[in-house]
Order: sequence, then C-alpha cells, then structure tokens
Amino acid sequence: MMQRKSNKEIGLALLAIGFMLATVMPAFAGSQGSATPRPLAPVPPIPANGILLPNAQKDNVTTPAKVELGAMLMFDGRLSGDGSTPCAACHRPEYAWSQPDDLSFGYPGTLHFRAGQTVLNNIHLNKYFWDGRSLSLEAQVGAAGFGQESNNVSAQMAEARMRQVPVYVKMMQEIFGEPPTWDNAARAVAAFERTLNTDPKDVPFDRYMNGDRTAMTEQQIKGMKLFEGKAGCIQCHDGMLMTNQDFHNLGLPRNEAFDEDPLRQISIRYRSKAFGILNYDEVDEDKGLYFSTHRPDDIHKWRTAQLRELKWTPPYMHNGVFFDLEEVVDFYNVGGGPNLDGGAALAGKKDPLMKPLNLTDDEKAALVAFLMALSSDEMPGKNYKIPRIPPDGIMTATGVLVELPEKVTSKKK
Repeated sequence: MMQRKSNKEIGLALLAIGFMLATVMPAFAGSQGSATPRPLAPVPPIPANGILLPNAQKDNVTTPAKVELGAMLMFDGRLSGDGSTPCAACHRPEYAWSQPDDLSFGYPGTLHFRAGQTVLNNIHLNKYFWDGRSLSLEAQVGAAGFGQESNNVSAQMAEARMRQVPVYVKMMQEIFGEPPTWDNAARAVAAFERTLNTDPKDVPFDRYMNGDRTAMTEQQIKGMKLFEGKAGCIQCHDGMLMTNQDFHNLGLPRNEAFDEDPLRQISIRYRSKAFGILNYDEVDEDKGLYFSTHRPDDIHKWRTAQLRELKWTPPYMHNGVFFDLEEVVDFYNVGGGPNLDGGAALAGKKDPLMKPLNLTDDEKAALVAFLMALSSDEMPGKNYKIPRIPPDGIMTATGVLVELPEKVTSKKK
C-alpha cells in the first residue's frame, strides 16, 4: 500500500522539477540579441586524432578509424528505410555539404518542408536543426535518421542491415567493442562530421583576422564595419560562426513551394503530430521553435543561422525563400517582413531588433561583399572522394548518391 508523501517530500520534488526546468529550458529560450556580442573571430584549425573535440559526447573521442567508418555510413543508403536515401543525399559534398533546392526533396514518397543546411563547421554548434531540438551532433544524426521525411529508418532495421555487412561488423567490434548498434553508428557519423570544417587558410576573413591585412578588399572591410556597427548584424551573428544560436522571429515570407505542394503540407502535419501538437491536422505552416516548447510566443522563431560558407550554400533561411545574399540584405534593410510570418493568428511578434537599417546601395553592396568574404576561396567538398561502400550481398550499395531533381522546387531559379 502506497504511503502519502509528506509536504516536505512534495516540496523537495517540486524543487527538483523546478531546477530541471531551469537548466533545460534555457536551451530553447528566445533572445533579443546578445547583451554583449562576442567579437568576430577566425575559426581555429581542427586536430583530427585522439582528442575529445568540441561538443562531442564524453565517450566519443575522434579517431581515424571512427572517422573512416562514419564517412562510409554517411554515404550508405542502407541506413534509410528503402535503402535509397543516405545522409549525403541532402548533405552533398559537391554543394558544400548542403543541397541546392529551397526546400529539401525528402524521403521517397514525401517532400520536406524545410531547407537543408550544410554540415560544415557543425563541430562549433551546440544546437542542431532550425528549431534547435538536438543538443549534440550524435543526437542530431539519430533524429535525422528516424525522421519520416528524411531517412525514415528504425534503429532495429539499421542494426540488422549493418550486421550483415562484414566490414561494418569488424570495424564496429574494433572501434566500439561490440556488434553494430544504431547509437554507435550515430557516434561514427558525428565523428566524421566533426572533420568537415572550414580551413582558415582558405577564407579571406580568417586570413585577415590572423594578420594578413591584404586578405580583404576595402569594400569587404567597410562591410565588416557595417556588420559590427550601423547594420547591427553582430547583435545576433557574433563569435566564430557568426551566430548566438538563439531564436528569433524575423517575419519571414512564406515559400510558395510549400503552399502549392500537398506532400509538403502532409509532412508538416505528420511532424506536428510527432511533436505532440494536439491539433496537428489543422497545422498549415512550419511553426519553428513552438514545436519544441508549445509556447505560442515561440511560433516562427528560428535558430540564428551561422554565416560561414554563405557563398556556396544558397538558398537562405529555414524555408529557402531567398536565393541570393542581395535579397537577404534587402530583407533586413527594411526591417524584415511587414507582417508576422504568414499572418498566423497566434504568431509571436517580430523580434524588436528587426528595424529598418537605412543602408545605402553602396553600403548594402559592401555588406554583401563582407558576407562573401566569410566563405572559402573554393567550394569545400568539391574534390571530396566518396568512400567505397562495403557490400553485404543482399542490398546493393554502390556509393552513388541519389540524384537530385533537375529543377529547384521554387518558382524562382
């Protein structure tokens, strides 16, 4: 027979719950910009062996063998439901580990409702996905794998397939000391992703910050001063990756490709159901951070994007609504969208930082020039050699990626 808890015990339990919420919820807290923005900084060179790299799980030390395994798994379609959609189907080396459509094409039979993001420099982030719902690369890999509109695989299915591949069985045993598991596959892919980083020697901004005062043009230097000053970009885009990783409502316009495609609308409703939204069958838009917090004020808030490699990773924003940086700067220059995102009745107000900037045409051009200087001289990943995918004798694994549609999904090209 259960005994009634004393008031003291109840009080301690409530105190514990309060402490838990106080420590967890800040990960999803919105922001009005950094109170004291961190100074812009170059990316550091990343060592590749034998250390615990930034934001890695404590038991996931990076080693060459683990990186090699992760690379194979990144390109192996057997870690998707029907064997056709590896992680690299959307994160493609020939597009700077991103993909060129405004909205991702998604798992066969579905269409995605968000733009794909590059996995370059993920090592320096502490939140993943546009809504920030994963707090480690390992968790991000797992969540993407289970997503019905992405890889659509289960842990049991992936493990059964990996255990039929002798190379994976051998490597998993040597690296992790046990047969293939989904969690260890995620660790290996995360270890591989941590090696995909901007090389500071290849980026004008980084060379400039590291002492080469000839690395940026006068126009780019002017743009950097605007970025830190009149334009106010640094209030949210600060630090090494130019992101505070907080959440903001910019009043972004909707993407016509979403509104005109029932498959994308079905995907967002299915995702809403997975996020525990009770009226998921009525959802007709992507609500961003709200899906994680269920707080109306968080509707249409998105994690501040990093600004590295922008030259190589259009389109821009969570819904790919802008196809070039000139459009992005014009959007911010007028203070963002004139209304809330799509006019949703429960949408939170636009971030108060979104105000007209009154930039001249020359200033806008300088700002775009600076943003371009945050990218490598040549596209990262362009010369990446796709690893050979080991066979299992059951499913064909060629190492050839799924082909993207020939046209982008938006009306604009």
